[in-house]
Amino acid sequence: MTPPESSCWFCLRSQPKHEHIAAAHLRQFNEIEVFLPRVRFKRATRRGAAWATEALFPGYFFARFDWRDSLRLVQHARGVRSIVHFGERWPTIPDGVIEELRRTVGENELHTITVELAPGDAVQIAEGTLCGLRAVVSRVMPGRERVAVLMEFLGRQTMVEVPAGFLVKEGEGRAEIL
Repeated sequence: MTPPESSCWFCLRSQPKHEHIAAAHLRQFNEIEVFLPRVRFKRATRRGAAWATEALFPGYFFARFDWRDSLRLVQHARGVRSIVHFGERWPTIPDGVIEELRRTVGENELHTITVELAPGDAVQIAEGTLCGLRAVVSRVMPGRERVAVLMEFLGRQTMVEVPAGFLVKEGEGRAEIL
């Protein structure tokens, strides 16, 4: 069943790191449509590179419902902290904005981010015996999926080849791994 014509998109605030739980709970109700855009990327962990999935807007997601009929149900759903509102004003999100986000993220609500390395990029080695050391990309060898990096090691600059998946690109806020 699709939501009634009188329904509108609202921005919901979830409990920290519980966007997926709140969205799954609300999806159980036929009169509520949920949109949780997420991104998937590789990040450095203590065990090396690992895929991570996070909400595109951490702590927030979208739901379409008739606020007169479903407000209380949505407000008290597991994982939902609140519906974004400003005093007595309950702002709605235009359908076009949600549709544009859907086109950008995709129908499965998941966008995979891949990072391209280029000579001169500052990186950190996230796996292997050189884990934790910083380097600069010297040459990318895509056929072998290896990267030559120039690093300061034992007091001198050294050229080392490492698998591309071992590298974390530095800068731009969050470090991402290939």
